[in-house]
Amino acid sequence: MYLRIDKLQVELPIPEEPDPKAAAALQELLGGRFGEMSTLMNYTYQSFNFRGRQKIRPYYDLIANIATEELAHIEYVATGINLLLNGAAKREKPSGTPLAAGLDAPNKYQFLPMGLGSVVGNSMGAFWTGEYVFASGNLVLDLLHNFFLECGARLLKIRVYQMTANPVVRAIAGYGLVRGGVHATAYAKALESLTGVEMTKLLPIPKIDNSQFPETIKYEKQGLHRILYRFSPEDYRELSQIWRGMAPTGDGELIVVDGPPEGFPIPDLPEVPETYAPEFDPEELASRAKRFSEELEKAQRRMREK
Repeated sequence: MYLRIDKLQVELPIPEEPDPKAAAALQELLGGRFGEMSTLMNYTYQSFNFRGRQKIRPYYDLIANIATEELAHIEYVATGINLLLNGAAKREKPSGTPLAAGLDAPNKYQFLPMGLGSVVGNSMGAFWTGEYVFASGNLVLDLLHNFFLECGARLLKIRVYQMTANPVVRAIAGYGLVRGGVHATAYAKALESLTGVEMTKLLPIPKIDNSQFPETIKYEKQGLHRILYRFSPEDYRELSQIWRGMAPTGDGELIVVDGPPEGFPIPDLPEVPETYAPEFDPEELASRAKRFSEELEKAQRRMREK
């Protein structure tokens, strides 16, 4: 079971103007081969299919717990895409061309079926596919695949970062480099404990330090590159048998933090009547919302009187 918290894991800047081109590039970090959909579904299905978990509990706990964080990563990348698309529609009557910007947008799917929203797909518009999921049942092979997946994701974050100077994209890529580095290190340490091969010596891949990207610095100063959050009130406690010792960066001990990070408010994007999201007439929508609020208040009053 999952506990959902109505916050974002990272604070995102509010863009001054729409940027559909940056939104299309950011899709790669959501629904690409090495995007957050892939990390989520790979680790989730490996945890679903895990056999003998009581005998080797720390490895199950590690995979299942990291899978949960990936849910949060999907949300903040999708939110970033939505922020970059906000304002792309012009305020025009239905018979005009309020979505004309979509003609020149690299990802028209964001404009048409999604109504200025994120897509479960990559930067070229291809949908994410379950064929990206690797869950062999062999623990070493699955961990090796996860290590590869996180390193591939790091390479793509750097390339997307280098494609645009948009602050939203760079905030997402910067935070993702730090947290993805945690996951790569976790899988490396799990492999080391099973095989004796010093996988952490391979990191980082590619061989460029996070400090080269200014957006990562504040997170590493907070020690987020050494923290593995335990996304459960009671479970997955044995992951601390793997996530321990000195960080590969040599600047402190690895730490398990019980519970999720505090989080940040999710931006409440305005309605887009031109795309009928959530409806065309905002005044009518506001009237309905007011009536609902009044009826709810009356119902609560009746409950108190009883």
